[in-house]
Amino acid sequence: MRVVEVSGYVATPLSGMTLAQLGADVIRVEPIGGAPDRTRLPRAASGTSLYWSGLNKGKRAVEVDLSREAGRRLVADLVVSGGARGGIVIVNFEGIPELGHERLRARRPDVIHVLLTGRRDGGAAVDYTVQAATGFPLLAGPEGDPRPVNSVVPAWDVAAGLYLATGLLAAERHRLLTGEGQQVRVALEDVALATAGNLGYLAEAQVTGTPRERCGNHVYGTFGRDFATSDGGRLMVVALTARHWRDLVAATGLTEAVAALARALGADFGEEAERHRHRGLLAELLAGWFGARTLAEAEAALRPCGPRGCCGRCTGASPTWPPATRCGTIR
Repeated sequence: MRVVEVSGYVATPLSGMTLAQLGADVIRVEPIGGAPDRTRLPRAASGTSLYWSGLNKGKRAVEVDLSREAGRRLVADLVVSGGARGGIVIVNFEGIPELGHERLRARRPDVIHVLLTGRRDGGAAVDYTVQAATGFPLLAGPEGDPRPVNSVVPAWDVAAGLYLATGLLAAERHRLLTGEGQQVRVALEDVALATAGNLGYLAEAQVTGTPRERCGNHVYGTFGRDFATSDGGRLMVVALTARHWRDLVAATGLTEAVAALARALGADFGEEAERHRHRGLLAELLAGWFGARTLAEAEAALRPCGPRGCCGRCTGASPTWPPATRCGTIR
């Protein structure tokens, strides 16, 4: 397929790049002199934007004076041309009538018009304002620090870009089967709130009425945290399952100490909720073990068994890697 992309910043260029990587012919349209994000940080010593270059891999490009009617008509002509391969456009604004869905559909009834907005009502928003509105920045950062910490990764832009690409492919499939075009509209704020709902955050607030606590680098709901080693290294350790937890405790030689702590607290650390509840005490035990070892020593102790170092407890293991059956014991 051939896709005309008239967009900027993250979500819509990412959508076009994703389609280009899947084999589409993507033509990016920018104003004369380049789009506003053409020189965005980070930049190479030459001044080239590494950000812009990364999001526009595999595309062709053309500069057009979109302030002139002739320029806008040229881009509209590009969208509606191309035969069965063409008639597809990605935009993240509604300010050019010639590129609006109704105008394009009047010229080509099977046009696929993919539009990203900030808010469902068409209002403006960017990833970082949407992120702030979700409340997630109030859950990030050190425990006891009330200041919000925004993410350096534009997660909602990334998710929205992939939704746009998926929606476009679904619309193209529909067109192939029925001959009908469609408009695909995605709002950045809706992507964030839908994801929060999918992950249970909204239901938690609605059903339990309990505010989510800020827990620093601890993994919420299970046991996981970063630990410092004696040579200044750091490891992120996560025990998602009961088996993970048993193996971690065994590898660090803390089986008896953890069992004694469980008896004293009346806790069952086989339950991940209990591991999370008592994460502070458990982390203190583990911090001492990591602090007495170098990064290399800790990594070696936590390396899982495999063809280069099996504990001998596997049964029926395949000689290939990865084994078909593994006991999972940490060496």
